[in-house]
Amino acid sequence: MAEGEDMQTFTSIMDALVRISTSMKNMEKELLCPVCQEMYKQPLVLPCTHNVCQACAREVLGQQGYIGHGGDPSSEPTSPASTPSTRSPRLSRRTLPKPDRLDRLLKSGFGTYPGRKRGALHPQVIMFPCPACQGDVELGERGLAGLFRNLTLERVVERYRQSVSVGGAILCQLCKPPPLEATKGCTECRATFCNECFKLFHPWGTQKAQHEPTLPTLSFRPKGLMCPDHKEEVTHYCKTCQRLVCQLCRVRRTHSGHKITPVLSAYQALKDKLTKSLTYILGNQDTVQTQICELEETVRHTEVSGQQAKEEVSQLVRGLGAVLEEKRASLLQAIEECQQERLARLSAQIQEHRSLLDGSGLVGYAQEVLKETDQPCFVQAAKQLHNRISRVTEALQTFRPAASSSFRHCQLDVGREMKLLTELNFLRVPEAPVIDTQRTFAYDQIFLCWRLPPHSPPAWHYTIEFRRTDVPAQPGPTRWQRREEVRGTSALLENPDTGSVYVLRVRGCNKAGYGEYSEDVHLHTPPAPVLHFFLDGRWGTSRERLAISKDQRAVRSVPGLPLLLAAERLLTGCHLSVDVVLGDVAVTQGRSYWACAVDPASYLVKVGVGLESKLQESFQGAPDVISPRYDPDSGHDSGAEDATVEASPPFAFLTIGMGKILLGAGASSNAGLTGRDGPAASCTVPLPPRLGICLDYERGRVSFLDAVSFRGLLECPLDCSGPVCPAFCFIGGGAVQLQEPVGTKPERKVTIGGFAKLD
Repeated sequence: MAEGEDMQTFTSIMDALVRISTSMKNMEKELLCPVCQEMYKQPLVLPCTHNVCQACAREVLGQQGYIGHGGDPSSEPTSPASTPSTRSPRLSRRTLPKPDRLDRLLKSGFGTYPGRKRGALHPQVIMFPCPACQGDVELGERGLAGLFRNLTLERVVERYRQSVSVGGAILCQLCKPPPLEATKGCTECRATFCNECFKLFHPWGTQKAQHEPTLPTLSFRPKGLMCPDHKEEVTHYCKTCQRLVCQLCRVRRTHSGHKITPVLSAYQALKDKLTKSLTYILGNQDTVQTQICELEETVRHTEVSGQQAKEEVSQLVRGLGAVLEEKRASLLQAIEECQQERLARLSAQIQEHRSLLDGSGLVGYAQEVLKETDQPCFVQAAKQLHNRISRVTEALQTFRPAASSSFRHCQLDVGREMKLLTELNFLRVPEAPVIDTQRTFAYDQIFLCWRLPPHSPPAWHYTIEFRRTDVPAQPGPTRWQRREEVRGTSALLENPDTGSVYVLRVRGCNKAGYGEYSEDVHLHTPPAPVLHFFLDGRWGTSRERLAISKDQRAVRSVPGLPLLLAAERLLTGCHLSVDVVLGDVAVTQGRSYWACAVDPASYLVKVGVGLESKLQESFQGAPDVISPRYDPDSGHDSGAEDATVEASPPFAFLTIGMGKILLGAGASSNAGLTGRDGPAASCTVPLPPRLGICLDYERGRVSFLDAVSFRGLLECPLDCSGPVCPAFCFIGGGAVQLQEPVGTKPERKVTIGGFAKLD
């Protein structure tokens, strides 16, 4: 009867312990901070009635950028339950804040100070992201300092910790409530007892009195390790199968040919290896602690990097709108899984390293196993333990964090998509194009170049409109010529009328329609058809000093030793020749025009035209430019000039030197090589970017123009009794570049009027 009551009492106690344990486990969830997932420490009550640790709240506000609003952890509670008996004794020794800290607090809006009125400044609204309800909670101007501490929750946490520590002790399973702490255990009875209950349930003179007491434990095992197959005590260890075997297992075919050793040998070998590994671990505790700190730092960096990666991904994906919401969730899930996987591996690695610290975890367990004297039991337990110790030792020797803290592989490249979304707007027509006046010009054809403003919508194609302004106005609206659907940002207008002024404009078009016209640009066409020719330096003097380009459209004169000697011995009659290069085309009729550019650094260059026969005759010899009889403005000697003073000169040149053009008062005195009194009335004008030469063969006139503005510089007569060639003369260094035709380059050796130059 009494024994039945005792069993009922024991069952009741066990049920009560289970209920208490379950209740404690369930209540533990309510005592965990939602930020750190640990027991509350100095919890604060948020306006949304949720709780959070004070230190965690300060950390969250710091991450949000709020500085100086975290409160003081040593400040006394503002709860009504706070009494002098519950306050910390350190509060009485609390020192006053430093002056610099007090000044920062005052300037940040706490309290008042002389010269500041209440309400003069707008109070800062502090928003706290509650981790429980996922909502922003307004904390007010004082921040965390205005919240109450939940002292009741603190007391509940304290009582819970005490109950867990009491419940952690092994209690007597036979005592009446309240049970006492167990001091002995019985393997045969499979129960734990206090001293009095052990004597009561093991009376003298009975078979139970022969039960051997053990240390109190909740798990009981037999005295010896038995073979699960034969229920025999194990005596050997199979190295091949890595398991303990009995005598019957040893003779079976299962272990035939296996390497089997006695348990004592396996015990001693494993004990030596385990002792050696354990000694190494205990001798490197500083290394273990350093690696734990490194792992914890890696965990912190992993959390920060993971948060940054998630924020970056969220920021990128949120811009894509509702269409990409599902994609955002999947990407966040991938990062979250990767982060959790890394954190789990790092946490496991930290726990594994912490177990290596002296007196804790695996080390403590290994130390206790080493105390085992039962050899078979030790071999069974030490084998698995040695494997774990070996792995940990190897990991300790070759330490490396189990996971990387970098999340670079989680970055998204959405530049193209974001650009498309950024440019998404109401459809607009192209803005008015801007004509590039530096690249737009008229020569044999009109070359027009333009561009759209930087922030203009793109254009699918363009429309060019042009008209002449020098024609009589017709009644009605202005008639424009139009070229539609021009692709690109440049165009050629072929076959323009010579000697005319064209006005041009451009507008773009896209799906929205036509945009505004560009500003009008006026272009002067050449006064005569353009003459295409190449330079020919195969005859004349000093050809070794003339360098003609491969395309035969540019020539450069390189001054040699004679010019230096002329400068050194100016009055000694030093011989100095003129370098001449002609065009490979001769004009015999009509009007012709060409343009060229002269290097402003040229010493002395003459650009013009002349009779082909006279040019060959005059420049075949080497005239002495220092001689008093040499006149640079005459193609004949001084005696013959008196008889032909009224005749037109065979040459017409424009003299250019050092970036200037030499001009005279009259045409006859500035016609190149035709007069003596020209230099007396000469003047200079700046050299334009391009020079134009217009030859009227029938009239016997040559005009020199500014090829950009078509402003006349000089007009002079010319003897056109034979073929006339373009000519370029150099005295000293100089360079000339013929203007390239806008259209297709013509074939060489063009014949005009039935005359052509011979090879």
